[in-house]
Amino acid sequence: MNGIHDMGGMHGFGPVDRRPDEALFPEAWQGRVCALAGYAMSAGLANIDAFRHAIERMPPDRYLADGYYGRWLYALETLARERLADGLQPESPEDGASVVREVDVEPLFSVGDAVCTWNRHPEGHTRLPGYARNRRGVVAGVHPACVYPDTNADGRGESPQHLYTVAFDDAELWGEEAEGGTTVYIDLFEPYLETIR
Repeated sequence: MNGIHDMGGMHGFGPVDRRPDEALFPEAWQGRVCALAGYAMSAGLANIDAFRHAIERMPPDRYLADGYYGRWLYALETLARERLADGLQPESPEDGASVVREVDVEPLFSVGDAVCTWNRHPEGHTRLPGYARNRRGVVAGVHPACVYPDTNADGRGESPQHLYTVAFDDAELWGEEAEGGTTVYIDLFEPYLETIR
């Protein structure tokens, strides 16, 4: 999905306002929203991918104005409305929080393989950031297969996929505006990658 939520790599938002002495929850309602989100997921209202996808569907003006926990509240409200409208019962949450799954196929890529990311713009959820689409990198790490967020977010199933850490030169991602001499590592699922021939 493309939208304002995919702010990684965007310019013009200014520096991050970092306040080391700020309270974890500056306002009481933020702590309550955090607790509600944890409860909703542990009770099976949604999985983490569906939660992220609900945030991605916020109107852009609200996304920018509502702040971090305001986005969480919007996601909780959206998921509750959808569950009630569909008459769906909560999902049975998995024991433990692991997203690692066993699969019967070997990883397609190995450390050192040159790869290119896909250049697709799906309508639903994806963990491939916009700034990393159609970019060349090198596989730096191979991880166990994990739940595939692209299908898990909208109820199409876990569809476990191999996961890789891919190294990108900053100039590959940002061209002439890159600082230079920096490597960016992004964890990417196998369907996002193609072999460079």
